[in-house]
Formats: sequence, C-alpha cells, structure tokens
Amino acid sequence: MLLGPTASGKSALAMKLAAQLPIEIVSVDSAQVYRGMDLGTAKPSAAERGAVPHHLIDIAEPTERYSAGRFRLDAIRLVREILARNRIPLLVGGTMLYYRALACGLDALPEADLAIRAAIDAQAARQGWPALHAELAQRDPAAAARIQPTDAQRIQRALEVWRTTGRRLSSLQTATAPALPFELRAYALVPEDRAELHRRIAARFDAMLKNGLVDELKGLRKRHDLNAALPSMRAVGYRQAWRFLDGEIKMAELRENGIAATRQLAKRQLTWLRSLPGLWPADSLAEALSRATARLAS
Repeated sequence: MLLGPTASGKSALAMKLAAQLPIEIVSVDSAQVYRGMDLGTAKPSAAERGAVPHHLIDIAEPTERYSAGRFRLDAIRLVREILARNRIPLLVGGTMLYYRALACGLDALPEADLAIRAAIDAQAARQGWPALHAELAQRDPAAAARIQPTDAQRIQRALEVWRTTGRRLSSLQTATAPALPFELRAYALVPEDRAELHRRIAARFDAMLKNGLVDELKGLRKRHDLNAALPSMRAVGYRQAWRFLDGEIKMAELRENGIAATRQLAKRQLTWLRSLPGLWPADSLAEALSRATARLAS
C-alpha cells in the first residue's frame, strides 16, 4: 500500500513502479470512486488506466454513499483476485480512513442520520464550525482533541454519533481488525518540504480550474439529483465549486478557498500518517521508489 497527502506524487510513483513490476493498482481514494468526478479528484488518465489496470475507480454514482466498510470488502476481494493472477496489488491513495478500515477493522458506529446531519449543518451555518467544535469538546473531549476546529466533516460525524446514541465517538472507536488473508505492507510519502507541497497543491488546483472543474460540476448537477450534503459533493474542490455555482462566492474566492481546503486536507493526512504504526516513510519520490521497488520485488 502506498499512502501520502494530496499532491505528494503517489500516482506518479505508482506508475513508475508499474513500469518495473507486474502491478495492478487499487485506488484508496474516497472521491475517485464516483463516476464523472474526474478533474477534481485527479483521476488517472485514460492512457494510464489503459497501460496499468486500475480498480475501485468509477464504481459508484455521485448520488450514492460509498463507505469505508464497502471499501474494505472490495479491497480484500480485489487483492485476492490480483494475487491469484500472480500479479502485485498496489493500493494507492490518501483516504486514511480506508487504510484504517483495512488494516485495523471497523468501529461499530451508527449509520448516518440525514436529519441530524442537516440540523448540524444549519447550526454550523449560524454559529460556525469552531462553535460546534467547542460543543464537541464538552461532549467528547477525546474526540475534540483529535479534530481541528475547522474540520467540518469530522466534527459533524462526532456530534452526530453523540446526538444519535448519547455515546462518545471516542468510546466507540475500539475496533480490532479481523485477520487479513494476506500480508499488508504500507509505505508513506511524507514530504518534509511543506512549502514545496503547498506550491504543488496550488498549481494542481489552478490546473483543475483551468481544465474545467466548474463546468464538470455544472454537468453533474444537470445529470443527477445532487445536493451539497452528499459525500461526493463534500469533496475538496467540488464543495467550493458548488458554492460558486450557487452564487455564494466569486471565482477568486473559489480558488483561494479551494487551495486553503486542500492544504488543510494535506495537513490532516500528514497527521494521520505520523500516527499510524507499521509504515515505511519516505521524504521523496526517488527514495520511496527505491524502497518500494526493493520491498515489492522481495
């Protein structure tokens, strides 16, 4: 498995590895599962997917909800099938919850409650997410300590669990992983040059806008019955483009907010990576390529 923050070069590294080894790539990306969401998710190109088999891309409509539990089942099935073909499965992405689900199992958490989520969103619109984070700190101090005051999605989920069950999210997160039917080796791209990572994030977001991110979302809204609360539409880039199409922000704000949200996402991903056990970290693509090639070939 190859993990890393957004814009760290995971896909490029995976393609380099596939040029040297009989690899099939399994996406570990919660947004690339959705059909039609291509520009904002930096999906591999048609040429790349033609050269190297890719899995768990374009398997759901943006109106659907693809869960970590479904990912775990799909990933285990695909890894076994790829191994049966005497090829190497390489899981690549930055959705750390998916890695945790695969490596550590799933917590016994309640299903999503759309009414409660809508109420939390309405409260956030009035008071701001830092105020809801302060409420979470009173209800579940352990969860609040791990969640940034601006991390809307995780604050929402923790408060949703509390309001649904009366129990703290932190007390429910005690899963023990069922044994995997294969050995999982995990590598992480952890770039130390944060300024360079930020530059790449800005350049990639600018390219998404130039290539038509807003038009892509406009087309999705015409073809599907979408709303801003769907998991697909909460993805970075699409969330900001949605607000632009609704007239809430200008194009300059779309760019500024999108880059800022992507940087925050990368920061959360790096925090996850530094806390996960059993990873082989690498600072650069060259270092990661050397380590991963040696390990995968062994």
